Amino acid sequence: MKTIKHLFLLVCAAVCFAGCAKEFDQEKQFAKDKELIQKFIADQKIPNVKEDPSGLFYQVIKDGEGTVIYNGNTAITAQYEGRLLNGSVFDNGGGKPINFTLGGVIPGWQIGISKVQKGAIIRLLIPSKLAYGNEGQSGIPASSVLDFTVTLVDAK
Repeated sequence: MKTIKHLFLLVCAAVCFAGCAKEFDQEKQFAKDKELIQKFIADQKIPNVKEDPSGLFYQVIKDGEGTVIYNGNTAITAQYEGRLLNGSVFDNGGGKPINFTLGGVIPGWQIGISKVQKGAIIRLLIPSKLAYGNEGQSGIPASSVLDFTVTLVDAK
């Protein structure tokens, strides 16, 4: 009887805590991210920034050449640096080009890389919903806007 009583109390406590937990509002976070990105662009005076319908902001720093039509299996070689909006670098691929398939990276990269060709340099300002959402990653806090500068070495 005591075990049932304890089990009942445990279930009640769990229900209470679950009811207190706030539900994550992706659209509210997206609006906040967009505002942060627009302020960042203005404060940093970043020229020629475009907004994709997805919410990705990007700046083509250098045009590339080629006619690759991108899909999830497109093989990419890129050199990059990823920063938070406060300027802290969380990843740079060891300073060397890395190889990956386009379908294996965050949506912000999939959208952004497909806007350029081999040899291009592009800056991607990625809202959290096109990056890691409300999940943190190593060196990246939850709900972070990401700022990448990517040199597309090759695409095939």
